[in-house]
Amino acid sequence: MTIIPAIDILGGECVRLVQGDYDEATVYEKDPVVMARKFADAGARRIHVVDLDAARGDSRSNRKKIRKIRRAVDATIQLGGGIRRDEDIEELLDLGIDRLVIGTAFARKPDMVAGWVAHYGEIFLVGIDARDGIVRISGWEKETEHKDTDLAAKAGESRVSGVIYTSIERDGLLGGPDIERTNLIAEKAGVPVIMSGGVGSAEHLAEVRAKASENVVGVIVGRAIYEGAVELTDLFTDDASKGIDLFEW
Repeated sequence: MTIIPAIDILGGECVRLVQGDYDEATVYEKDPVVMARKFADAGARRIHVVDLDAARGDSRSNRKKIRKIRRAVDATIQLGGGIRRDEDIEELLDLGIDRLVIGTAFARKPDMVAGWVAHYGEIFLVGIDARDGIVRISGWEKETEHKDTDLAAKAGESRVSGVIYTSIERDGLLGGPDIERTNLIAEKAGVPVIMSGGVGSAEHLAEVRAKASENVVGVIVGRAIYEGAVELTDLFTDDASKGIDLFEW
């Protein structure tokens, strides 16, 4: 079970939101590059980066920070937020980003994303962010008519490398992840799934390891690290938690 620390960038700073609410942003570090180095030094081999400004339509303001993060660490970087055009893909690939997380674009035009996979290769992860089973897009600010399970099935058909499933109602609250729903998403998708939202303790991570289905290969940890609810140095104690030899997804 790969542990994946998260960096959310808003206005160039490292922040965490509560249930995706931009008005509830807490700044934890002025420079996201500092956090990326801390994660890599602790043993993380994969880092989850979200460009929150790009998710709402401003795709330019954080590019320099993202470039600096890429240069600062050797870890695999998966990045999401506002990737909706070929130009976005090509620019981020030129920056050296390893995996691109597609959320809004996939919910709106799954066939277009399938075309991207055919053209660029299996470098994409589909981000499915849902509240009460209903997918939300555009920085979680817009509700769609899609059920999360239906979109998971489409993701599996699109030959993407995997799915990141976020339970919005759990996100940022540290009350525990939605293992049962994530297992259902993994069953529907048939591709590797990364769980996100709600991890608040080492006990939660142990529960994920014990109860997650075989297809759930990673778990994203954000606020629990920043709040000190889990010790960063304790997260990467073995090869399984670092994700060694699992970078294909």
